[in-house]
Amino acid sequence: MTQPIITRESDRMPSAHLSINPHSVIGPVRRKLFGGFVEHLGRHVYDGIYEPQHPAADADGFRSDVIELVKELGVDAIRYPGGNFVSGFRWEDSVGPRENRPRRLDLAWHSTETNEVGLHEFASWLEKVGSELMLAVNLGTRGTQEALDLLEYANIREGTALSDQRVTNGREEPFDVRMWCLGNEMDGPWQIGHRSADDYGRIAARTAKAMRQLDPRIQLVVCGSSSAHMPTFGEWERTVLQHTYDDVDLISCHAYYEQTGDDVGSFLASAVDMDGFIDAVVATADHVGAARKSARKIDISFDEWNIWYNSRFENVDKITGIDEWPVAPRLLEDAYSVADAVVFGSLMISLIKHSDRVASASLAQLVNVIAPIMTEPGGPAWRQTTFYPFALTSRLARGQALRVAIESPTYETAAYGTVPLVDGVATFDEETGTGALFLVNRHQSESIDVEAGIEMLREVRILESHSLHDPDINAKNVLEDRERVRPKANSSATVNGALLTVTLPAVSWTAIAFEVAKP
Repeated sequence: MTQPIITRESDRMPSAHLSINPHSVIGPVRRKLFGGFVEHLGRHVYDGIYEPQHPAADADGFRSDVIELVKELGVDAIRYPGGNFVSGFRWEDSVGPRENRPRRLDLAWHSTETNEVGLHEFASWLEKVGSELMLAVNLGTRGTQEALDLLEYANIREGTALSDQRVTNGREEPFDVRMWCLGNEMDGPWQIGHRSADDYGRIAARTAKAMRQLDPRIQLVVCGSSSAHMPTFGEWERTVLQHTYDDVDLISCHAYYEQTGDDVGSFLASAVDMDGFIDAVVATADHVGAARKSARKIDISFDEWNIWYNSRFENVDKITGIDEWPVAPRLLEDAYSVADAVVFGSLMISLIKHSDRVASASLAQLVNVIAPIMTEPGGPAWRQTTFYPFALTSRLARGQALRVAIESPTYETAAYGTVPLVDGVATFDEETGTGALFLVNRHQSESIDVEAGIEMLREVRILESHSLHDPDINAKNVLEDRERVRPKANSSATVNGALLTVTLPAVSWTAIAFEVAKP
């Protein structure tokens, strides 16, 4: 394990300093930052959210234990039905009487899709968990007309062939979907219907213009790069936005992180990569806008992000047999460690730090598939380690995101050079007088004392303080030990005059909620 090289003036416990200033505003904490993603992939839908034979299944076949966990997670909007899956998806297959729905081969994940759960069923599940639908259209094997058909089916009240078909299929009121994704990862050669930036930009622009003619209320997300490490990154965004700038609202970012070998130090600094990715996309979008002399701003939909050990999938779990097309196979079922959860929490800090331009984000994914929630068929559902940073941040982050100007010791990483050991962000809601501070300690062996100046706030009282850490950073919550890792109360968080102090354990993520006295 590579140990960090610490830059500090003495051998005592390292310390970091920051200031919480309610006037140092980044932007609003938009609720769609706490979005999710459900794809027809592996056991996500079938045996995940939907298992009619399970003892906890409700009248519609959905697992009520999973519903309660998704509600606890605090997911605002959920992107559906893909992902790679959407690039070969025929939406008509997923509506109408179940007994008439066709079984189809899903080329993206080499599986069989039964279409037992479709648009109507998923929308009813969203109502149970209290989330909004974010719908993706297929621009891989289909095009503008099919996108218009789906939009008419979903959003027009009545009086047309497709809206009346929706009513006949049991949904009198429109689905009223407001956010739409124009395809998925179209820069990726793995994607069915992969296109060049120029080709994709043209079809995305045509589709966006047509969809807005049908429903001008909608928000549209155009595909950006699948990662910052794609060979076309940057040029892809520039070309696509040159075609679509006047017709879309957001451009997507996707990023997944995993530990490589024994390089724990670089893995713990993964958020540095996310920060740079966001900054580069914003700069590119603003450059295109400036060249067009446009007053519009294109925001970011970070609609896929997570820890994903993709190398395991590529080397072990990938299905390739010509006669092998299983229904709901076990795919991408990563078990997450304490270190994974700490990195996960630091990625959430990055998203909030960019809340001025990141308008939406979707954790990919929610159940069983690289997910914070796991299930067993006929058995229990449980929280992975990554469940906790998401649930706590979603619950505590309100109001405005604040820059906190951290002074921190640093360490050297193989991937990102010199990196601060402590990163963080604060939020504050002036209306309720409540705020939160989110911090990560990347040191692999030492605690770090943090002093937060709060002189710009009125009298402060700590409401709750949690740290996710463990002496074994590889500890996980698995079927045999589902409660192994949980956040712990951090009693070191205290207020003394104009200082809030807290000790961050080694390799930890911490959330502190506070309130200020009313004037």
